[in-house]
Amino acid sequence: MPKLTTRTLTLSAMLTALEIVLSRFLSISAWNMKIGFAFVPVVLAALLLGPLSAGIVAALADLLGALLFPTGPYFPGFTLTAFLMGLCYGLFLYPKQSFVRILLAVAVHQLALSLLLNTLWISLLYGSPFVPLLVSRLPQCALLFAVQLVVIQALVRLLPHLKRSLS
Repeated sequence: MPKLTTRTLTLSAMLTALEIVLSRFLSISAWNMKIGFAFVPVVLAALLLGPLSAGIVAALADLLGALLFPTGPYFPGFTLTAFLMGLCYGLFLYPKQSFVRILLAVAVHQLALSLLLNTLWISLLYGSPFVPLLVSRLPQCALLFAVQLVVIQALVRLLPHLKRSLS
């Protein structure tokens, strides 16, 4: 965890706000799927601030977004998944990045957290059978796997410029 400075708090708050906007207003959503770029601020938090900060940014954005701009009933399981997503990206991408680390981070996020855990939460929340729901969410996860892989690689290439402009 980086030192709690004004810079860290400000950056975390800005990334949290950006995640809320991207998730709630600039994503394609259905009751069982969501496609968008809300992962970008969480990945930036992971790259710049580390695993715990990224987890907090993701969880706080999920909680605040659900309270301020609800799209359905609030379910704490999604907040847990959001925290784990930030933690996952931070553990794999902070402080070193490589293609293999990016691939592992995206794979854990998309397969374990999004496909399995979020499908479980949706199944519990809406009473939908788990396996058919899992199958229906496979295309979303496959698409987002590819998108996240490309976008995170681009962010990693831009990381030195980001760090320079933030310092």
